[in-house]
Amino acid sequence: MRVLTLGGDGFCGWPTALELSERGHDVIIVDNFARRNADVELEVSSLTPIAPLGKRLAAWRELTGRQIGFRRLNVAEDFEKLVELLVEFRPHAVVHFAEQRAAPYSMKSAWHKRYTVTNNLNATHNLLAAIVESGVDAQIVHLGTMGVYGYGAAGVKIPEGYLQVKIAAQDGTEVEQEILFPVNPGSVYHMTKTQDQLLFAFYNKNDEVRVTDLHQGIVWGTQTTQTRRDERLMNRFDYDGDYGTVLNRFLMQAAIGYPLSVHGTGGQTRAFINIEDTVRCVALAIENPPARGERVRIFNQMTETHRVIALAEIVARLTGAKIDLLENPRKEASENDLYVENRQLLDLGLDPITLEDGLLREVTEIAEKYAHRCERDKIPCRSLWTRRPPEAPADTFLSRLPEPAAVAAVDLADAVQVDLGDAVDLDGEPARTALTTHDPS
Repeated sequence: MRVLTLGGDGFCGWPTALELSERGHDVIIVDNFARRNADVELEVSSLTPIAPLGKRLAAWRELTGRQIGFRRLNVAEDFEKLVELLVEFRPHAVVHFAEQRAAPYSMKSAWHKRYTVTNNLNATHNLLAAIVESGVDAQIVHLGTMGVYGYGAAGVKIPEGYLQVKIAAQDGTEVEQEILFPVNPGSVYHMTKTQDQLLFAFYNKNDEVRVTDLHQGIVWGTQTTQTRRDERLMNRFDYDGDYGTVLNRFLMQAAIGYPLSVHGTGGQTRAFINIEDTVRCVALAIENPPARGERVRIFNQMTETHRVIALAEIVARLTGAKIDLLENPRKEASENDLYVENRQLLDLGLDPITLEDGLLREVTEIAEKYAHRCERDKIPCRSLWTRRPPEAPADTFLSRLPEPAAVAAVDLADAVQVDLGDAVDLDGEPARTALTTHDPS
């Protein structure tokens, strides 16, 4: 098959492109290096040294004789170029990783929230509109997240996408209907993924675009069968407070003697999947496409659930690391249960990789090997989910004037730039300070 991999230079995209190429698919990577640019912005690099994409692709060709193509474009902005590429390449499948993927990054500031919404929603909608515009019958395989459901389902096992409900009709009878399982996003990033679901549902209904939406758990591990072959193929290993995933962060922290950062009580339950299973699930979805006219297919792409504190205790037993309970920057329950249905991928042949000491040791050994590249001040999570209310303004001379008098005093000072010299206000503070702090903008 011909497969277009959007975001193919990233943490999940790169090993997926290699897996698909090794399976004999004709692969083209599309990327604008937004993830590498985020490293520059955050002033932190992958713990593992990742080669430039050109060197990665050359190494893959040298080692396997297989060619992976590359096109540089911004899926969220370069709509016409995307349409042209679809018409030229005519892919059977498009793997959609081209979204900002980190919840903490999406909550750093108003700018990061707006960027995440603009980038993620435009990328998804541009892809859907481009498939319709091009006339190419390509299925979309999208990497979503289990986080769209939140982390408290009141003891209900989360189904794979759809919930059977009964609605009271006007004539007193009950109407049965399947709806998307209710969402409860916990960050701006997760919110964009819930919007992706609605975009997919509309284009699937209106234009019969074929979509498989993979609601993925938190990824752990860094290497796959292909990336282990040569250091030039090495996958990235994020450990910082914005992009690092929880188990990888624990293993890296243990490797450098840094206490394991558990936020809150650690009673939060999360779904997990190994990076090797991620790439295999994408391949299974591509090789078992939905039929035209079939509704959006949703798979829960996870293999096990664990409480965060339980993971920390496993790593502590394995490495001797200490556990540090920290204030939780997120707005979430201190504890939750999580039950998830994941039958469909198992039925397609997924043989899950679960947490084992051997695999944890491999990740720890990678972390130890590249520990010298770690910047310890980048480890803490500094993105806050809620802003503290601003402090009350200082009680100044102008604040005690009646409003018209205060406005007039400030306007006068701005107009004539009065130099009050050593004059003081009623508090004994320099009067210059009270007047010149006014910002006319």
